[in-house]
Amino acid sequence: MVFITFLGWVFIRVYPEYGYGPIVIAIIISLIMASVSYFSGDKVALMSTGAKGPLKTTDNPYVYRMVENLCITAGAPMPKIYIIPDNSMNAFATGRDPGHASIALTQGIIDRLKNEELEGVIAHELSHIKNYDIRLMMIVVVLVGIIVILSDWFIRIRWYGGGRRSSGKNSGGQIGVILMLAGVVLLVLSPLIAELIKLAISRKREFLADASGALLTRYPEGLARALEKISAQAIPLKRASNATAHLFISSPFGAKAGTGFKKLFSTHPPIEERVRALRSMA
Repeated sequence: MVFITFLGWVFIRVYPEYGYGPIVIAIIISLIMASVSYFSGDKVALMSTGAKGPLKTTDNPYVYRMVENLCITAGAPMPKIYIIPDNSMNAFATGRDPGHASIALTQGIIDRLKNEELEGVIAHELSHIKNYDIRLMMIVVVLVGIIVILSDWFIRIRWYGGGRRSSGKNSGGQIGVILMLAGVVLLVLSPLIAELIKLAISRKREFLADASGALLTRYPEGLARALEKISAQAIPLKRASNATAHLFISSPFGAKAGTGFKKLFSTHPPIEERVRALRSMA
């Protein structure tokens, strides 16, 4: 929010003749996007990954009872459970609050993880729900969207509406020129800065969910082993998307997503660091 406010201030200083109009319009559009995301974001996320459900007790008693037991232990309401028909090992939680939450597990993670490992993964996702990470990340994604809209509009105004700006009193001499150049650079780089802020928050919340999940199961090694198995898989999720990647317990793009230059823009911290932190809790 501070970054968005600062971005608006820069725009007003660089282009004072446009006033607050573009900023107000961008915020109105973003509020509409936020409302749709708040009330229907979980449905969109589940639909985009091809999740099937919600699960009933008779559909998969093993998974249902495991989630139910962990919810009782955590003192949390039972979320809706969905299964993603995919051989890749992954899971995510979504929803606006614990009373309107869902968790989705791939068929691959159910079939290939041991009992205590799957329990660790589910505890991790329930921790996201209990810690309100799902709401926080939804808000962050919307705010990043606001910044992208503002930046795009500012740049378009700079190139297509620059003739409206007078070269006299608005420029303020050399200081005005320096401010204008700095403002243009900031407006160009702001989407990248916003994305890095989002990634930093997402990574911190993953560490928190790991710790909370380990406290819930009282067995950090279970989640540590699960993360090692998930990170070692070469199979990406069939319906992986950058829009929902931050929701998953591990990158849905497979092991290659955490190597080289891609590692810098990963929505998740390195698995080695997460495993090390978990084992330090034992």
